[in-house]
Amino acid sequence: MNTLASILSFVRRLRYGAGLDPVRDWLVMLILSIIAFIGIVVWNVWAFDTVANGGAIGAAPSNPKQLFRQSSLDAIRTVFEKRADEESRYVTGAYRYADPSL
Repeated sequence: MNTLASILSFVRRLRYGAGLDPVRDWLVMLILSIIAFIGIVVWNVWAFDTVANGGAIGAAPSNPKQLFRQSSLDAIRTVFEKRADEESRYVTGAYRYADPSL
């Protein structure tokens, strides 16, 4: 009987009465925040699992467009080759660096 009385007391406190009840308001806010947090965690776990297993979130496009042009990729490769050549000049000693601290 004590359990039933305590549940009824709790339910009566949750009803909106003539005055404001800060305990009830904070409890409702806390419960809603916990529910929202659990929903966010479940959504993120599902999304991670879907993507980790190779799936896509949302509908996959029927005609996938080519994302990159070969000429753009060749231009990028040329830039990196020039940087590698420049780095090798520093490593082999073609360029001399005068250390000002000496």
